[in-house]
Amino acid sequence: MTLRVGLIGCGLNGRFHSTAIRAVARRELLDVEYAAVCDSNPDRARAFAESTGARPTTSAADLIGSPDIDAVYVCVPTAYHKDLVLQSAARGKHIFCEKPLATNLADVEEMTEAVERAGVAHGVGLVLRHSPVMTVLKELTEDPTLGRLMAILFRDDQFFPITGHYASDWRKDRDVAGAGTLLEHSIHDVDVLRWFGGDVAAVRGSIRNFAGYEGVEDLAMAHLDFENEAQATLTSVWHSVLGRPSTRHIEIFFEKGYFACDHDFIGPIEMQVHAQNAETISEAEVRRRYHLSLGVSDELFDGLIRYSLEDYFFLQAASQGRPAFPDFNVALEAHRIVDAIYRSGAANGELVPVAS
Repeated sequence: MTLRVGLIGCGLNGRFHSTAIRAVARRELLDVEYAAVCDSNPDRARAFAESTGARPTTSAADLIGSPDIDAVYVCVPTAYHKDLVLQSAARGKHIFCEKPLATNLADVEEMTEAVERAGVAHGVGLVLRHSPVMTVLKELTEDPTLGRLMAILFRDDQFFPITGHYASDWRKDRDVAGAGTLLEHSIHDVDVLRWFGGDVAAVRGSIRNFAGYEGVEDLAMAHLDFENEAQATLTSVWHSVLGRPSTRHIEIFFEKGYFACDHDFIGPIEMQVHAQNAETISEAEVRRRYHLSLGVSDELFDGLIRYSLEDYFFLQAASQGRPAFPDFNVALEAHRIVDAIYRSGAANGELVPVAS
């Protein structure tokens, strides 16, 4: 049966997901119909409609309430996620919501309860869960001969996303974004740290504001204590080096192994284990191993735009009436860690346990 999709929010994230949905439908990878688009700006909604063939509207309630829509994409600024998710869940729609899910932990908990109660497929834009290089890196680190995980060092930086290709003034407004680089950007990184390190017992954090936008930090540093006694550090920076792209660097130390990567989607992995010489897993080999691990064909991988595998897998889950991944429950755990880091920062770096 055809899955009919409606998208709310025709900004940067909406354009990204719109392209992916069209690619899936056009190449007939799944039985998907791009049925409707919504934006509060009627000109932007019409422009999306013209390029997609979908029905335009300026009313989110109209799109969500339509019997012709099976799945809803929520791609509006963060402060408006909750209401749209709750409306969609109440209507029994499958839901994909961009990250972060909400501006505060209480709202994320309420949203997660709502989608679980509705029994719909629910996905969240934690795109690194579908990153080939992160997936292969995770598989490499599951070798039991490496011994215990000791430490993870993670750095994430990009220029402040209110200029350039982002063109999103709302990210400097706390009432809309909720906070700054830690919540808006590095919730991806916190999720990866939990993916690689397991449950987090407690955190210490510090928050700084150089750009001067009230309540929107551009520097966050955190120390994470995992329940398995490993530790991690996270440095998240929004700067004004406009010629520098968004970059991530991760180093992972085991008792008998070291891994490092400077890429968040596709690229080589550096590693050295036991008494062996250092080696490099090439980008081509990373790609091959990813295809093998997930059963993803070269045709599928090469035919979709960068990062859009998350859309393919969500639409596949919604089409088949099964749970999506990563879902709101995965995002909730990341939000709990982020919330604890902010509370620690407000308490001058006090050790704060992570709520369960």
